[in-house]
Amino acid sequence: METSSSPAAAAAEPEAAKPAPPTPAVPALRYAEGLATPESVLYDVDADRYLVSNINGKPLDVDGNGYIADFAPNGMVNKPKFIAGGVNNVKLDAPKGLGLWKGVLYVSDITVVRKFDAKTGAPKGEIKVPGATFLNDIAVASDGKVYVSDSGLKAGAEGFEPTGSDAVYVIDKDKVKALAKSKELSGPNGLLATPNGLLVVTFGSNELFRLDDKGARQDITKLPEGGLDGLVALGDSLLVTSWKASSVYRGKLGGEKFEVVLSGVKAPADMGYDTKRSRVLLPRFMENAVEVYDVK
Repeated sequence: METSSSPAAAAAEPEAAKPAPPTPAVPALRYAEGLATPESVLYDVDADRYLVSNINGKPLDVDGNGYIADFAPNGMVNKPKFIAGGVNNVKLDAPKGLGLWKGVLYVSDITVVRKFDAKTGAPKGEIKVPGATFLNDIAVASDGKVYVSDSGLKAGAEGFEPTGSDAVYVIDKDKVKALAKSKELSGPNGLLATPNGLLVVTFGSNELFRLDDKGARQDITKLPEGGLDGLVALGDSLLVTSWKASSVYRGKLGGEKFEVVLSGVKAPADMGYDTKRSRVLLPRFMENAVEVYDVK
């Protein structure tokens, strides 16, 4: 015999329980003084400090007003403008990625990588990257090779538009060559140098992958949401920021689904990690702040 539910009975049936949204993260510390469009945070292990790149305007403006701030882990400001465009012969427009190697601070700046003395902030030259349109993150390998991503973007009428220059470059003894250059890189952003190759996350999609020494994509891994930016190692796991999810994910390359560890963080850019204190250093791009979270 055929049966059917009445509207009243259907209404009485309980709906499937929906998972509660993650509770927004609460920072252990928040830096806001003197920050202007902070894009990247680097933990300087030797000096025990946080270096923050400040675009101070739009990401592609050649305006000479970018700067690097120097903060102490206790929340104090060491030097609000440790390195500043227009001061002491410094040229700095829209600094983004940061990397350190043997006393030299590398800074990506639209189409060039600039070098500075890590102790004094004095300029030590620049490395032009021909064909680049939007240099973004920087990663330094254990052999001193410097990797930099070109997210391949330009300013358009309704935000960023692709230029097709998507690439990852390697700088070896100040000589530049493309490790990988293709639209399938999908706006490469965050980089992490490992013994098994360079890890890359994409801003134009939701992919994490490894580039081998020939620039081929390996171990392509999909994350729940895209707009990926920051990438750091935490033990045998990875932390990745997502603009679309307003979150920080945790997971493994080629592993199971990445899970949210920090939520409710709008516009999370290129984070760093304080290995001494087990802290995520999260630049809040749209809020002119850097937030510090305890994540082990």
